[in-house]
Amino acid sequence: MSFQKQLARGEFVVLAEMDTPKGVDISDLITNARRVKSRVDAVIIPDMGDGMMRMSALGGAVVMQQQGIEAIIHVFCRDRNKMALQGDLLSAHVLGVQNLLVVHGEDMDYGDHRDAKPVNDLDELSLLGAIKSLQEGVDLAGIDLKGIPSFSVGCTIAPYTDDKTLDAELELAQKKIDAGAQYIITPPVFDMEHFSSFLERAKGLGVPIIPTVFLLKSVGIARYMATNEPGAHISEQMIQRIRKSPDRITTNAGEAEQEDVSTEIEKDGRKRAALLHTPLDENTEGGGPTKGDRRGDTLQQVPDGVPEPTGNSNLDHDSKEEED
Repeated sequence: MSFQKQLARGEFVVLAEMDTPKGVDISDLITNARRVKSRVDAVIIPDMGDGMMRMSALGGAVVMQQQGIEAIIHVFCRDRNKMALQGDLLSAHVLGVQNLLVVHGEDMDYGDHRDAKPVNDLDELSLLGAIKSLQEGVDLAGIDLKGIPSFSVGCTIAPYTDDKTLDAELELAQKKIDAGAQYIITPPVFDMEHFSSFLERAKGLGVPIIPTVFLLKSVGIARYMATNEPGAHISEQMIQRIRKSPDRITTNAGEAEQEDVSTEIEKDGRKRAALLHTPLDENTEGGGPTKGDRRGDTLQQVPDGVPEPTGNSNLDHDSKEEED
């Protein structure tokens, strides 16, 4: 059953995320795709995520679907004007890629082409409007299309720090839904009580909500995010739970590596974005995903040693977070 039909029926969905390669060697992308096939319902393909130049999301989506896995591509306004965006959307439909996730492109200051000039010819709401217009058979110039595309379109909610910013995000989410978004993907969830409160307030939106699962690999990463990303809602109690977890990796090599990673992150703010959105990409070693709670989840990096879920698993991170 397609991802779109699963959402329409209110079924639980599991998504993974994979970055495309920085180059044309797709062997690792294919290997990872085969690793998660039959264990996920679709794979999200970012488009030059974190401002890093890579093979396009559309190219990655075609590769994914050649492996028999549905793809969801990021669409945003940073790199293309309204003509290029519409042309790419028509191409996506012809190539069999009909799942879109409208996102806000990351700041180029964190990328590897800092002198590249952002376009932003449209914003998220007007891009959603453009997608809706194409599905009605008319482009943004008001000219009729020869053949009408069809898409399943989602959007995201940004991290929020308090009730005021959450109210603003929910108001913006409602506008995105009115403009054509059919589901929402949340920021990473680390606190189930906090997330339950969010769900209660967001239920009025009337669309499926898919929480993101982000695997914290070390105390250092958790503490960095708690300090520098208050919207992550990582408590000191959770940090201590990671530290005391009996099944975390504590080899000297692992500790040294994580210390180096944390030090690099502190020294180089550009790595912050990559940290907050670590994908299962061509460099990832390890096995497949596990399910989360609620109506579905997106799953980023899944290292070896993560146990398979038994019964009704949830977003309790005791059994998932590793390495001090």
